[in-house]
Amino acid sequence: MSSKTFIIAEMSANHNHRLEVAIETIKAAKKAGADAVKIQTYTADTLTLDCDKPDFRVGKGLWEGETFYSLYQKAFTPWEWHEEIFRVAREEGVICFSTPFDKTAVDFLETLDNPIYKIASFEITDTPLISYIASKQKPIILSTGIAMEEDIQLALDTIRAEGNTDVTLLKCTSAYPAPIEDANLLTIPDMKRRFGVRVGLSDHTEGCIAPMTAVALGADVIEKHFIIDRKIGGPDAAFSMEADEFALMVSNVRKVEKAMGSVQYPTEPSKIKGREYSRSLYVAEDMKAGDIITERNVRSVRPGYGLHPKYLPEIIGKRVNCDLVKGERFQMTYLSK
Repeated sequence: MSSKTFIIAEMSANHNHRLEVAIETIKAAKKAGADAVKIQTYTADTLTLDCDKPDFRVGKGLWEGETFYSLYQKAFTPWEWHEEIFRVAREEGVICFSTPFDKTAVDFLETLDNPIYKIASFEITDTPLISYIASKQKPIILSTGIAMEEDIQLALDTIRAEGNTDVTLLKCTSAYPAPIEDANLLTIPDMKRRFGVRVGLSDHTEGCIAPMTAVALGADVIEKHFIIDRKIGGPDAAFSMEADEFALMVSNVRKVEKAMGSVQYPTEPSKIKGREYSRSLYVAEDMKAGDIITERNVRSVRPGYGLHPKYLPEIIGKRVNCDLVKGERFQMTYLSK
């Protein structure tokens, strides 16, 4: 990753099972400023069981009433599309990578030279899968939406045990959409300190306030769901950004990066813009040699070309050794010995 924030457009299910929409989404994401497009590699059978028992039904929320199996049937990206998706992304000059959900998906993605592996929040406890992904020695981006601290540490230990140290954690709130008050973005700098890795944000809130704030707090990666038009529908449409919204987010993130700049404490007053408008000591009334300096005849005023104001208490009550005209910059050489 470069020094700029790595911005990922998550396609997920937003192709609505039409390859032409998937291709259009890649092109639109690139045009909107995304550095990468992410897809997901699974089938309903590799992710869950075709079962109608209560355990296998989605609870309250956006997908209430669905079984996991029926939801994933609607949301999966056909594997036969992957080669074309990767090819189009390369042509567009945008990185394409995927989230695998089982070993067969990892093996398949290896045949496509998948450059980065994303591990989804709900898979953070699947250490056998994490170990297998890590063994491929590719960069890993790991979401932490449902994780306790020990889950994160165990996942990192599992990855490092395979000799893989290229890991980025993503702060994530696993709600769809996620309330802004649940973002808890102050966790980002804490995660950096606590785990010693790069940290970013996988964001499900509305708008771009959370991504902008995350970058200001040191996020290295921003991931946001992307759709060319919410009207096409689909499981993720409601909390996905359209192209113009995504482009605005990218623009705002880049502005935040510029505003962040670097840590600076200037040491040369002459090089500080506006320094000349600071306060300094000036003769405020005409004075004769021998006059006593008071708070009336020598004052701290703008501009800043005269003596530093810190010397005012030191010179009050002393006499001047020459005639002085109102508006002169006061100097220590004017003091009588």
